Amino acid sequence: MRRNVLNLSTSASAFEDCVTRTRRQPMIGKATFALASIVFAAYLNPDCYSLGPPPKPFPAGTWGGENAGMIADDTSAHIHIGCTYGNIHHRLELRPDGTFDMVGEHNITAHPVDLGVMHPARFTGRVTSLRMTLTVTLTDTTVTLGPVVLIYNKEPQMGPCPICRRPAMRR
Repeated sequence: MRRNVLNLSTSASAFEDCVTRTRRQPMIGKATFALASIVFAAYLNPDCYSLGPPPKPFPAGTWGGENAGMIADDTSAHIHIGCTYGNIHHRLELRPDGTFDMVGEHNITAHPVDLGVMHPARFTGRVTSLRMTLTVTLTDTTVTLGPVVLIYNKEPQMGPCPICRRPAMRR
């Protein structure tokens, strides 16, 4: 029985030493915990705790080019390259350097008979001033469309494909 009491007193002495050391440096533990909490929260949701500059809004409106076009708003975009079309179904954002990489869907069999097959796609490029370079890459095939050059507020020159035209333009 005496042996257990001795071990208990030795353990109590070690505990007191630990408490004394902790009292001398109380902010190190709190600061470390706070930093670890922030890093862990950023790991769980990096969009909320980005350390870089915030993304730029994508210029909404009509973008037109030779046999290509895009209509964008603050929540989505509709894209044409040749006789194909695609959609981005979320907010469009530019990185601080003007580049973008967004996911969406694209239909490469829209003309002459639209088969309705939408492929997963990546829409990548760069916006500088009023000029956009756009490339569409289907992620389930080896098909890549572009790059095409689009100009802000320019009407698309869509050529022979009748898809997505106003009725007056079909004549």
